[in-house]
Amino acid sequence: MKLQRRKFLRLAAGAAALPALPRHARADTYPSRPVRVIVGYSAGSASDIIARLMAQYLSQKLGQQFVVENHPGAATNLAAEYVARVAPDGHTLLLLTSANTVNATLYTKLNFNLRTDITPIASIDLVPYVMEVTNALPVKTVAEFIAYAKAAPDKINMASNGVGSGPHVAGELFQMMAGVKLVHVPYTGNPYSDLIAGQVQMMFSPIPASIAYVRSKQLRPLAVGTPTRLQILPDLPTVAETLPGYDASGWHALAAPKGVPADAVALISKTVTASLDDPAFKKKLGDLGSLPMPMTSTEFGKYVVDDIAKWAKVIKFANIKAD
Repeated sequence: MKLQRRKFLRLAAGAAALPALPRHARADTYPSRPVRVIVGYSAGSASDIIARLMAQYLSQKLGQQFVVENHPGAATNLAAEYVARVAPDGHTLLLLTSANTVNATLYTKLNFNLRTDITPIASIDLVPYVMEVTNALPVKTVAEFIAYAKAAPDKINMASNGVGSGPHVAGELFQMMAGVKLVHVPYTGNPYSDLIAGQVQMMFSPIPASIAYVRSKQLRPLAVGTPTRLQILPDLPTVAETLPGYDASGWHALAAPKGVPADAVALISKTVTASLDDPAFKKKLGDLGSLPMPMTSTEFGKYVVDDIAKWAKVIKFANIKAD
């Protein structure tokens, strides 16, 4: 009787322990707790919206909450520095953007190094720029614009969202390749009312911000900055059709601190890539005017290095200084 009782207790103890094993195993499997996604822009911005869409998808697929935290300031440098300093356990990610690769050269006294302190994980989307002019400007093609600008150097005002912003460096790249000189007018607020009114004459604008003005014919699009034409504006040529090699767009991606575990990198990369094949997720990106940009973590790491090098040349050529 005692033997049977002891045997029963051993079996009961063993059975009680069985559910604990999977729980323990799950605790060691990434992600084992909520993951923070740090965004260097304010809530409601285009980058914030992209981050929240991706966080929602990752939460659904990976069984843990991915929570967006906004750390705006210093042209996204505050957010990047914060992530560079946290524990590299994969539970804090950074929404990496094209601004970060520009800032790597534009700011000479950063407290982190984008190349060595941040690990690129997965690209999300491309945000095409459109070369747009006010309707009063008598040009309808990139070639006509270049000829007009060369005939009137320093007479065309080029709007942007600020010194070192994507539209600014896209415009400087254009000037470098086209051999024209435009007057840069940086805005801290919305430049589109002045562009429509003709107080400034042109801008390289992210599609999401200006597509409504293009469709309503309040602004005249000349070309897109992507290497190939876009489905959203199929009849619009690329700048590269006139200036071979021109390529300027914004983008979003996920990154983490240096030293993040390889399994975390692999899982996030795989899941993000899967999202870009998901019709519902792709539609959400399309509604925002952006394009899926799937890459492996290795491919994306090289893309970041190349992007830093590209914008470093433009910044040096234009002698751009951070405010």
